[in-house]
Amino acid sequence: MTKFTVNDRPIEYRLDPQTPLLWALRDASNLTGTKYGCGNGDCGACMVVIDGEAIRSCLVSIAEVEGRYVTTIEALSRDRSHPVQQAFVAEQAVQCGFCTPGLIIAASVLLRKNSDPSDAEIDAAIRNLCRCGTYPRVRAAIKRAGRVMRRQETIAAAPPPGISPEDAAKDVPALNPPE
Repeated sequence: MTKFTVNDRPIEYRLDPQTPLLWALRDASNLTGTKYGCGNGDCGACMVVIDGEAIRSCLVSIAEVEGRYVTTIEALSRDRSHPVQQAFVAEQAVQCGFCTPGLIIAASVLLRKNSDPSDAEIDAAIRNLCRCGTYPRVRAAIKRAGRVMRRQETIAAAPPPGISPEDAAKDVPALNPPE
């Protein structure tokens, strides 16, 4: 059994310890915001935060995550109020949406470390692939989110999700404590 914390909840996985974290999150925990893209660590669609660092979850086994803290896009902000989420909507940096969770996770980690990154710092930190080619808008969104985090700007809120986290959790047995 492998134990670690996912989105502030202790989880025990009864899976092969070499199972990629991506599949434990998607298949065992039904946290499908973390996407399968390439399976090689190239695209970044599977990006999660592990102990404060942006990590491609397809490259990490659950054994390697034992005792650590994992945050997925679902827990970045349950009501979509995180500045990066707001800025991505405001700057229309979302096209098909497939790569968006990974981009938002990577950008949130960058901005937590540096709320005023240069273009070169953004390019170095955001190595995700986007088939829609939204890179100029992604960069603009990251800069705008940084301004929001520095309290130099506000963004009118994007709409909240159509379901409460509590109602969503009812459909995800792995996120509910055993009775």
